[in-house]
Amino acid sequence: MTKLPTAIKLHKVSKTLSLTYGPDEVYTLPAEFLRVHSPSAEVQGHGKPILQYGKIDVGLSKVEPAGQYALKLTFDDGHDSGLFTWDYLYELGKRQDALWADYLEELKKAGKTRDPAVSVVKLML
Repeated sequence: MTKLPTAIKLHKVSKTLSLTYGPDEVYTLPAEFLRVHSPSAEVQGHGKPILQYGKIDVGLSKVEPAGQYALKLTFDDGHDSGLFTWDYLYELGKRQDALWADYLEELKKAGKTRDPAVSVVKLML
């Protein structure tokens, strides 16, 4: 059964999206976390996810409903494809720590960084 949030708040200054499911169940998801875990084909690839990097400064510029089943998130780096279903958002909230640790490990293995300036410097060398 799909768990729907009772409140959704975009915090532009802290670059986070808060999802409230109950008094003791609130998930605050950073825009960077959401961006690198976007369900879009650009990120998920076609069966082989594409590692996103250099997104430490990304923010959310818009959050809008997509029918009754998802949110469409628009990021300030121009990314706006991929619909975050209620089930997927809930999974991201529940598994945030493990997913983030996995992401950081993948960055390390790939020799990439969260900082876009460092990524650019590495590419220019």
